[in-house]
Amino acid sequence: MIVDSHCHLNYGSMMEDMDGVMARARKAGVETMLAINARLSEYDAVLAVAEKYDHVFATVGSHPHEAEKEPDVQATELIEKARHKKVVGIGESGLDFFYEYAPRDLQEANFRAHIAAARETGLPLIVHAREADDACIGILRDEMGKGAYPAVIHCFTASRAFAKASLELGFYISISGIVTFNSAKDLQQTAKIIPLDRLLIETDAPYLSPVPKRGKPNEPSYVKYTAAFLSELREIPYEVLAKATTDNFYKLFAKVKQPCQNP
Repeated sequence: MIVDSHCHLNYGSMMEDMDGVMARARKAGVETMLAINARLSEYDAVLAVAEKYDHVFATVGSHPHEAEKEPDVQATELIEKARHKKVVGIGESGLDFFYEYAPRDLQEANFRAHIAAARETGLPLIVHAREADDACIGILRDEMGKGAYPAVIHCFTASRAFAKASLELGFYISISGIVTFNSAKDLQQTAKIIPLDRLLIETDAPYLSPVPKRGKPNEPSYVKYTAAFLSELREIPYEVLAKATTDNFYKLFAKVKQPCQNP
């Protein structure tokens, strides 16, 4: 069994065929999914999916793209919404200097609010970092000085130095279907050296479908292709990669109880 540690289930075609999405995921061996909240205005919609399906859990947060539309995110609001039994993480939040859909100062303010909420609740922070390595790791380090908090760098595409700095802070690193792209040679080399006990896998569905599904809307069942690619890349059996990433998910997202497996 495997886990899709990051997907957006309230978007696109998945909403139109949710039962089908769930059935295909189960057939592919996906036992748990984490539905990510990217806009606070969509929190109720994300939570509704998690409440409908026992094996789906949710986060609460506001993506850096939304920092201008959802400015002044307060840690208190995030903490209050995180009290729900199906909410198991904070975010996604972070910095995106590639698109810069929102001013950097607003992104940073919201990012720090999310970190404060993760610190207070003990729930993992889901970090989005794109073309903002130095600024992002600087904030993460600065905030760690105020008190420890757990985190995962989601959809990792940054430098090896950023990976090393994240690991030194005790964070996990999640790999998406981007690693299967022919153009992702640098990422593939980094993915080889991430410690197996700090590695997660994700789809980021409905975006970033892995090879051989590239060009089609992504969905949680496709996480198996990323798992298979990583097992070959790291030269370990699929079952070893699957077990490690699954165990890592439940260790990090400790609010989620691992389903009992039949012997």
